Amino acid sequence: MSEEAPRKIISRRNRPVKAPLSRDAIVSTALDILERDGLSGLSLRRVAAALDTGAASLYVYVANLEELHALMLDQALGSVPVTEAGSLSWRDRLKTFLLAYLHVLYSRPGLAQLALSTIAAGTNSLRIWETLLGLLKEGEVDDLRAAWGIDLLTLYVTAIAAEQSVRRESDEGLGRVKNALSNVSEKQFPLVFASKETLLSGGGETRGDWALDVIINGIAGVQLQRSAPAATRPTKQRGRGSKK
Repeated sequence: MSEEAPRKIISRRNRPVKAPLSRDAIVSTALDILERDGLSGLSLRRVAAALDTGAASLYVYVANLEELHALMLDQALGSVPVTEAGSLSWRDRLKTFLLAYLHVLYSRPGLAQLALSTIAAGTNSLRIWETLLGLLKEGEVDDLRAAWGIDLLTLYVTAIAAEQSVRRESDEGLGRVKNALSNVSEKQFPLVFASKETLLSGGGETRGDWALDVIINGIAGVQLQRSAPAATRPTKQRGRGSKK
């Protein structure tokens, strides 16, 4: 009697073994979804599905969607290069660094829109703050103006990146503006009518460079005044015989 041939075991798994779940894997997958489907298409459920797991599994690594947004933004900001000192002035290095920041936000679809509604506070974000504070300090900007100034600078750059990202998808908004200005009533809006060509003048780079100069000059050159409470005006006591 012949021996029975060993039983061949066939795996029921028809897909590769899943990579271990981790915070980095979650963030990287979320960034891919953001780039493909935009901010409105991003959810914990969709990230979990892409990782072939349940949404509940993600809560081991991220508290909620808001924290995931912050982690995504911070990871993406890791690609912002630091400007070397070289022969450039601190102002030129500051502008170069801010333009590199803008490029990173613009180059990845959906990232600028994410940055408008998210505050990242990880290692990469802190590196950016450190660089900006260092450059402003080099320009002898005091601590208060520098601290408030970096918020203003990054907000402006983020808004420009978001605007350009929208125009990349569709330029209908600018077309509507041009159409409105071409048909503006001189009688109803005399100042707009007189400035309609100027309002559309200047390319994006020219306007952006001008705006950064205005903001940087304001941060560096204007002493910030803290608002003081208004002095209490003494009240006159009216006598019985005084005139009203």
